[in-house]
Amino acid sequence: MLIGELAEATSTSARALRHYEGAGLISSERAPNGYRVYGAGAVTRVRNIRTLLDAGLTLDDVRVFLSCLDGDVAAGPPSPEGLAVARRRLAVLEARIAAQTAVRDRLRGALETAGPAAGQIVEASITKR
Repeated sequence: MLIGELAEATSTSARALRHYEGAGLISSERAPNGYRVYGAGAVTRVRNIRTLLDAGLTLDDVRVFLSCLDGDVAAGPPSPEGLAVARRRLAVLEARIAAQTAVRDRLRGALETAGPAAGQIVEASITKR
């Protein structure tokens, strides 16, 4: 299948597919006209990549799962390496959430210090977006 067909079958952009290929997560053959041609198994592989990315992993993290991207990633037993990657990613996400929560709390405190009118102005501008 061509890149556009794979993109449509997986609800993924052609740009993302080229990125996955550049990262070594998927592969293609080249047709005589230079077009990328993907095998039927690419649909499963891309869907698994998307599942892992949607779970918060990065492309580098996904490389750990290369050996199981062609099957049902969610149904297989977790490997020690996969669990380690997930734990590291969770720690990163929790640190980011804590940092964003601290920023929110500082902003909230600054608005409370500025008085009720300042808080209403900011809330009104946020609501309009």
